[in-house]
Amino acid sequence: MIKFQKKYPNVHLVESNLNNDHVHLLLEIPPNLSVAIVVMKIKWLTSVAFKKKFKFIRDMYLDGNIWGVGYFSSTIGLNENTIKKYIKYQGNLDQTKEVASEFS
Repeated sequence: MIKFQKKYPNVHLVESNLNNDHVHLLLEIPPNLSVAIVVMKIKWLTSVAFKKKFKFIRDMYLDGNIWGVGYFSSTIGLNENTIKKYIKYQGNLDQTKEVASEFS
């Protein structure tokens, strides 16, 4: 990720959480950068890093693609604190229900 940070110093990771089959990231991306490009670069760089560090990943994903092709993106505006809580507590059943109710 150091290469990414050097190339895109204005992209800031605000919150993150990992689950068994997906990743949640809250990023600040300046308007002069495409969200699609930022996501593509993050997926590519993390894929390269994971395959270098973990041999079993290279063996599992023979086509080289460890990430799915899609992603979800949205602006957060006034709901920033709610979104941060949602991401932070992903995977924690009690907290997820509490935070999810804020979206209703």
